[in-house]
Amino acid sequence: MQLTRTDDLAAEVDALAARYGGRVGLDAVLGDLDRRLRRTVAPCRSRHRAWTWDAADRRDRVWWPQGVSPGPRPGVLGVTWYTSGGGSRLSVLDLQARRYRHVTLVRPTADGYEPLRIHAGGLAWSGSTLHIAATRAGLWACDTGDVLRTDAGYVLPVRHRLSITGASGEPLRFSFVSTEPGRSGSLVVGEYGNRRQTRRLAHLHADGGPVELVEAPGGGVVRAQGVVRTGDSYVFTASHGPWVPGSLWTGRPGALRERRWAVPMGPEDLASSPDGRRLWTVTEHPHRRWIVSLPMPSDGG
Repeated sequence: MQLTRTDDLAAEVDALAARYGGRVGLDAVLGDLDRRLRRTVAPCRSRHRAWTWDAADRRDRVWWPQGVSPGPRPGVLGVTWYTSGGGSRLSVLDLQARRYRHVTLVRPTADGYEPLRIHAGGLAWSGSTLHIAATRAGLWACDTGDVLRTDAGYVLPVRHRLSITGASGEPLRFSFVSTEPGRSGSLVVGEYGNRRQTRRLAHLHADGGPVELVEAPGGGVVRAQGVVRTGDSYVFTASHGPWVPGSLWTGRPGALRERRWAVPMGPEDLASSPDGRRLWTVTEHPHRRWIVSLPMPSDGG
């Protein structure tokens, strides 16, 4: 099983940038944050720090938070959302300023751009590069230096896609993704699945190449929503529906320990801080939406 990179859309992105007067990049977004975050407390048993969105985003039933990853600067966080109407976006958060802004994710076309229609279930942010989980389509990659300002707001075009080739059996689903701290370009991806579905875990590299499947006795964590790797161990988020707080599973495959009610209800993707000391997750359900940071469990690394 190989991870293959598609042709780069550099020419299409350049043409799009020319149409809108040039790239403005991440700095323009961070200097123009138009929505407010609020510090709060989330319903879970873990010691944590929590923030929530403005009132409109807390109750929105069209857009749903999914992926999360620390950005390239202290206090900057990225969160991806999808919409059932077809599309995805990135929220750029400045936790120190308690402000954020949405950036629409797009795919360049011959006559402009179209929405990037993916679930965006996971996000891995390294330097200026974002890798966004696209389920059966693999991972889409974009560069925050390509952010454009349009009449409709900020947009970020994707540049290339990473997809699986040479797979026997059912192709790997890219339900969530995270970076591996201290391992440049290394990513961990996993599958969301119920007891009847595959729930595989894999290591891969952003440059492409072999995909290493991790043996998970018992088939892996049921309803896993996110994963981070710390040394030889892993930490997973798992959901239990919209009303019951979620779990963290920690340890090595085959010897995982469940921490029930460790995260709020509706947990999604999982990420670690660059120093590996803290975890980040977001929750998806309307009126129960939090951005949560908690200490790395002692048996998670």
